Amino acid sequence: MIYHRPIQIEFNHCDPAGIVFYPRYFEMTNSVAENFFRDIVGHSYAAMMAAAQGVPTARLEADFHAASRLGETLDWQLSVTRLGQSSVSLTLEAWCDGEKRVTVRLVLVFAGAQNGKPASQPWPPALRQRLAAFMAQPANAP
Repeated sequence: MIYHRPIQIEFNHCDPAGIVFYPRYFEMTNSVAENFFRDIVGHSYAAMMAAAQGVPTARLEADFHAASRLGETLDWQLSVTRLGQSSVSLTLEAWCDGEKRVTVRLVLVFAGAQNGKPASQPWPPALRQRLAAFMAQPANAP
């Protein structure tokens, strides 16, 4: 399954040439992941913070395919590509008018406090089940 979230490119996303300044893609990526956890996983970032938990980014890489411009709307598509004991790998792609603009690969780690210090923890079963439902299917899958 794929989670979709549209984001319209605003002035604050752009450099003086009117195209998205590349760090803004990472802000959009975080927004898509945050909304995915709230809407699909059922465990919002606010709920995680209240429970002394979180999903910090352990790895981030991006491929920039084409420029995005002020006023365009990007269709962000998120899929789970790997689900580990306490981590999840996500691939996010932003599309506009049939053209891929950026691909971002993230690894997030489920963490909570242990002895007053942040530490990775296994996914709670309910969260793991919801994340697994969004695992990417192999290209040759029926």
